[in-house]
Amino acid sequence: MACLVSLSISLFVCLVCSHGHALSLNYYAKRCPNAESIITQVVKDAAKKDNTVPAALLRMHFHDCFIRGCDASVLLNSKGKNNAEKDGPPNRSLHAFYVIDNAKKAVEALCPGVVSCADILASAARDAVVLSGGPYWDVPKGRKDGRISKASETTQMPAPLFNISQLQQSFSQRGLSMEDLVALSGYRTRFQTVLHIISFHLHKLKKLFFPHFAGGHTIGFSHCSSFQNRIHNFNATHDIDPTLHPSFAASLRSICPNKSGAKNAGTSMDPSSTTFDNTYYKLILQGKSLFSSDQALLTSPKTKDFVSKFATSKETFYEAFSSSMIKMSSITGGQEIRKDCRVVN
Repeated sequence: MACLVSLSISLFVCLVCSHGHALSLNYYAKRCPNAESIITQVVKDAAKKDNTVPAALLRMHFHDCFIRGCDASVLLNSKGKNNAEKDGPPNRSLHAFYVIDNAKKAVEALCPGVVSCADILASAARDAVVLSGGPYWDVPKGRKDGRISKASETTQMPAPLFNISQLQQSFSQRGLSMEDLVALSGYRTRFQTVLHIISFHLHKLKKLFFPHFAGGHTIGFSHCSSFQNRIHNFNATHDIDPTLHPSFAASLRSICPNKSGAKNAGTSMDPSSTTFDNTYYKLILQGKSLFSSDQALLTSPKTKDFVSKFATSKETFYEAFSSSMIKMSSITGGQEIRKDCRVVN
């Protein structure tokens, strides 16, 4: 059962987004009162058939919000000479777009032209967390769908190799705090590298080091290039990042030998785990985080304190995560209500 976080959600009944129009918890109360329940059912049905759906929707929402705000621009298809966001390097492994399509069709059947694709994605991301055993929060609604989507802009996404200064700048540019950075990193970094929907069975590594993941989950594969800098030629003094747990580093080096030409070399992400929890933060403190951007959270006293707090208390993490998701999902900038989430009107 999902944990109901005791947030003062009433404070968020009306949020003013970055472009001036308000988001509201009861935005569709009169025009489409059953919108959220319809979306939730579609997400549940999809997750029953494919347990990678919750992770995919959560990641999709994050990637949408960090480029032009939460305006569903990540859902638009490329057209003509314009390559859309979904075809940008960080987004090529996004999947489960059909879930949003199905939810849109179901909502349109009852309330045509009322509910935006951006609101559907924001609600679906919340449902994804709840289905994974995470916290529930009320999603403010009233977003509009954007008309611009450019693959070139996806370079603005936080990268696995970012240091703490780069991470802080990326988040602060979007009005997000250091606490938001740490809280959202619980799911952000797990899916930031190129993921392939394949089973790459590295059973020993998975059982030893990745029994669970904070945030959503997917069958996936993280390329060696995303963490190679930590296990080979780290700096002039150390070949291996000294913050890595020795046995963890040894396992990674066995999978990703130096100057390996194997295109498919990398580490598997556990396809069996579907638990949303605070294990991510515990792994960071144990020296078993995969990416530089994970470890970077310990290089600042402020972010390190948040990591320790979240590792110690799942409830504290859930409360912070819910609050941060509300803040992030309130960064908007669209102009219309699309009839089809994949194309502008």
